[in-house]
Amino acid sequence: MAYRLPHIPLAPFFLVLALVLVAAAAEKEQQQPVNLRKEEPQELLQSWNNNSSIFRGEMRNGHAVDNPEEIAELVNESIRNSTARRKLGYLSCSTGNPIDDCWRCDPYWQSHRKRLANCAIGFGRNAIGGRDGRYYVVTDPRDDDPVNPRPGTLRHAVIQDTPLWIVFNRDMVITLKQELIINSFKTIDGRGANVHIANGGCITIQFVTNVIIHGLHIHDCKPTGNAMVRSSPAHYGWRTMADGDGISIFGSSHIWVDHNSLSSCADGLVDAVMGSTAITISNNYFTHHNEVILLGHSDSYTRDKQMQVTIAYNHFGEGLIQRMPRCRHGYFHVVNNDYTHWAMYAIGGSANPTINSQGNRYLAPANPFAKEVTKRADTNGGTWKSWNWRSQGDLFLNGAYFRTSGAGAGASYARASSLGAKPSSLVGMMTSTAGALACRRGRSC
Repeated sequence: MAYRLPHIPLAPFFLVLALVLVAAAAEKEQQQPVNLRKEEPQELLQSWNNNSSIFRGEMRNGHAVDNPEEIAELVNESIRNSTARRKLGYLSCSTGNPIDDCWRCDPYWQSHRKRLANCAIGFGRNAIGGRDGRYYVVTDPRDDDPVNPRPGTLRHAVIQDTPLWIVFNRDMVITLKQELIINSFKTIDGRGANVHIANGGCITIQFVTNVIIHGLHIHDCKPTGNAMVRSSPAHYGWRTMADGDGISIFGSSHIWVDHNSLSSCADGLVDAVMGSTAITISNNYFTHHNEVILLGHSDSYTRDKQMQVTIAYNHFGEGLIQRMPRCRHGYFHVVNNDYTHWAMYAIGGSANPTINSQGNRYLAPANPFAKEVTKRADTNGGTWKSWNWRSQGDLFLNGAYFRTSGAGAGASYARASSLGAKPSSLVGMMTSTAGALACRRGRSC
């Protein structure tokens, strides 16, 4: 009788074999120098080599999509101290964070920088920044003359009238003599370099549209002003004193602030006021500051009723006191953030804002009198009980609690909803690399 081989199911065998081959190929690719693909603009490569201040090439991608595909890998993770878990350096391509999963897995991201503009989510999802313009390389960290900035400086780049995608040829610390006034259709892309804007003026986005701020360290901003400052090639004018905000958004729309590390400024870290709207503040790491985010100019400024802001995937870390955010009048979606530190409260407001809190993780401080996430500023209960503030799917730790209010008006919350919330159990993974990323050319981030 002939001997018959035992039956081996082929499908699982080939699946395992395929996984082994893929893993081996990935390891080999990591060990070898990365060759630029054909999509890499030759002007970009030449500019890196020659330290040219302006790229001559032009690269245009498709239109920004409304809802980039959200990829979620559902895993169970134990709740841990968030400050310690930031040291893990988790670099998975399936974090469940739709912004990161849109671009970070590409080892050739530096060849496709402008694809970042297609990854925005939330109310600021249509901010294209300088996607349709040329590249500009910042080669000079100096800011000697705010009226006549040198070519190759950040100030010279941001005041131009045409769309620009601004990058940096090396690590640098930029100490601004006066506030940096950004013109419309600009992206400041800090990936590939360690860029600090510190110890001087900081960023002003005023009466403009379509601005992306990505990958910067912004800290120790100081009040500046009572000086002439240029805002375009054709205009400069007298600027009164600026408060010393890290990023000040004033009367502007379609703004995306993503993957920055912000701390220790004279006033707020991010302020959006005077009718600003269509804003997303995402993947940032906030630390060591008192009044973190202000959204809305004043209780009497009713133009802010149009304001819509998404606060998503941020880590509110050590040394924070209050205003994460503090809201007035408008519609605010606070979704999948990690709150590990506050001294007074996390989310506050006045003048009847709609606040939609979904899928966040709130870790209360040890102080028994600071367990409440929310604060209604200078308003009696008879007034704020009608405000629409809700909590859905949030995780509350160490005695944290969210004081809800309002009748849950569907139309109101529809205007304060900008993306689907993921389970709060995934917040640690989705925010583990919040802040400016240590991206280097030729490597995945």
